[in-house]
Amino acid sequence: MSTAIADAIRAGILPGRVWFYSNYHCNLACRYCLTESAPDVPRRELDPARILDLARQAADLGFTDFGVTGGEPFLLPELPDLLVALAELRPTVVLSNGTVFGPARLERLRALVGLPITIQISLDAPTAQLNDELRGPENFTRVIAAIPKLIELGLHVRVASTVEADRLDTEQHAALCALHRSLGVSDDDHLVRPVIRRGRAEGTDMGVRFAHHQIPAELTITTDGAFWSPFGPTVRNGTVATDLLITRTIEPLERPAAALAGLVGALPDGNDANIGIR
Repeated sequence: MSTAIADAIRAGILPGRVWFYSNYHCNLACRYCLTESAPDVPRRELDPARILDLARQAADLGFTDFGVTGGEPFLLPELPDLLVALAELRPTVVLSNGTVFGPARLERLRALVGLPITIQISLDAPTAQLNDELRGPENFTRVIAAIPKLIELGLHVRVASTVEADRLDTEQHAALCALHRSLGVSDDDHLVRPVIRRGRAEGTDMGVRFAHHQIPAELTITTDGAFWSPFGPTVRNGTVATDLLITRTIEPLERPAAALAGLVGALPDGNDANIGIR
């Protein structure tokens, strides 16, 4: 395959992953949420058929893998079928808060077994007290119950810990790692990243600020347009931020992809992602 986008990806100029914001609503209302997600917010759903069409365009352009985020993507009834279709095109990671995997939903996830799909679950601390004060009551209990069930089903699970600076001491970090290992998640599948001061974290005085060149420029598609990164289309006081908006146009996908590649290519040497986001 030889397109300008594929060449930029092969050269390391443009990251190969495309992110899709499937929705913005969620069953939780975490204190640092980038998108102010909650049960009663506007859903801003990106139609699954449209996501799949855009994913096919992305594959044709030379993108190497996909990410699906929200909101809580698994609130969408169509999500398991969409993930199967995406994984048939490219390896796919889907983010989840880990609290919605009841028996019926777990049964539907059997269709994902054996496919190149990773379910990334949020777990921020080694105890219910520390974890739930940011993510809500019973979050910890539900998450540590769900992870082994997903692994037992035969799915690849990754744990992401979003940690406020100095909130966990060395002993607590060690306990968090011991916990995810006990649940069946290896060190290679544990991500630790900082709280980003955007969205709800802006109002709770949490997290770090960043310049756009400090986070990977992963093309991110939402109902509002194409953004620099999945940390771009954040929400504050109900309004979607546009400081990291690339284009309002998302189709054909080549248009925002080319715009992002041009912006990344124009960065001076030495402007690498460096605040621990991946």
